[in-house]
Amino acid sequence: MEDLLLLVHRIPYPPNKGDKIRSWHLLKHLARRYRVHLATFVDDEDDWQYVPTVQAVCASSHFAALNPRSARVRSLGALLGNRALSLDYYRDEGLRRWVDAAMREHGIGRIVVFSSPMAQYAEPYAQARRVVDLCDVDSDKWRQYAEKKSWPASLLYRYEASRLLRYERHVAATCDASLLVSAPEADLFRRLAPESAARIGWFSNGVDTGYFAPGTFENPYAPGERAIVFCGAMDYWPNVDAVQWFAQHVLPALKDVRFYIVGARPSAEVQALAAPNVVVTGTVPDVRPYVQHAALSVAPLRIARGIQNKVLEAMAMAKAVVVTPQALEGIDAAVGRELLLAADVPQTIAAITSALAGPQEALAAIGAAARARVETAYSWEARLALLDNMIAGELAHEWIQA
Repeated sequence: MEDLLLLVHRIPYPPNKGDKIRSWHLLKHLARRYRVHLATFVDDEDDWQYVPTVQAVCASSHFAALNPRSARVRSLGALLGNRALSLDYYRDEGLRRWVDAAMREHGIGRIVVFSSPMAQYAEPYAQARRVVDLCDVDSDKWRQYAEKKSWPASLLYRYEASRLLRYERHVAATCDASLLVSAPEADLFRRLAPESAARIGWFSNGVDTGYFAPGTFENPYAPGERAIVFCGAMDYWPNVDAVQWFAQHVLPALKDVRFYIVGARPSAEVQALAAPNVVVTGTVPDVRPYVQHAALSVAPLRIARGIQNKVLEAMAMAKAVVVTPQALEGIDAAVGRELLLAADVPQTIAAITSALAGPQEALAAIGAAARARVETAYSWEARLALLDNMIAGELAHEWIQA
């Protein structure tokens, strides 16, 4: 087997959390075809328990500790160098040395990068074939943050949007291929980096339909309770913004329901939403019971990048999901038959009220159709198969999914 270096910004496990879903399946796919040498960061003390699981998949690995608070302070040094803060946030001399040693010792000729800040560790090795999975256009996410936040945060976010886009364009121009998570995301990046358009493609996320499937899960809700559930990392600002918007503007118009916010590390803003009709769970051992036994799942995101795993996972659980247009981006599903779409407060209230007032058979039919859609269109193996030719150096047109 040939050796390959994989650079990931956060330990790719457990495979049920945000971007770790994509990176974990990427790692498993590559490990079946290459001897994978993995360099990654661990930014959550709880995640050290997963190191042996990840090590078992790799030929060799390096896990660098990253303290988010210290990293944020350190990243401010990028202002003096006119660099993207994200680069300094993920800068680590020990990880750089390990990468250099692995490249020399194993004669590695292929590098896969997951997330643009990790591309800095691949830059010295222009002789290798380098494929970068950007996932999302992160610079545009920072631009959206700047529009939503007040000064001085808006000024800092606007700075990061500009400098990170400059680096993303540099990465796309110097690497052999750049991938994103959806066709709209790839189209956006082609517009922002037109000089590299011919080497920008995409492959969407898949779903582990064996894990995310209806089952015999114990009901976490009180008898007779009608729950509406949102699942996600609750220190991630787009998720925070989504639940704040829903709790403050939609929920007051809904009768006899309770809103459950399920996810790790709830921010102070999220915790402040707790009320008789709002439950903030924090970390739970398994989100599936909360999804299965909820009356509805919601994804009211107003800022979103790429494909929302939370939507696909709820669909795989055969649950009817109410989404905003932002949360639907990149997901091929029939509105009204496989999920419900609502663009603003009145539409969201109307969609949820109508769904809950209608026959349960109608919601069950939407859930069943959603499950069928995921099973046929979102298997991981089919999605990741496109990578093989790209990494091998065969840039056929079919890898740019249209």
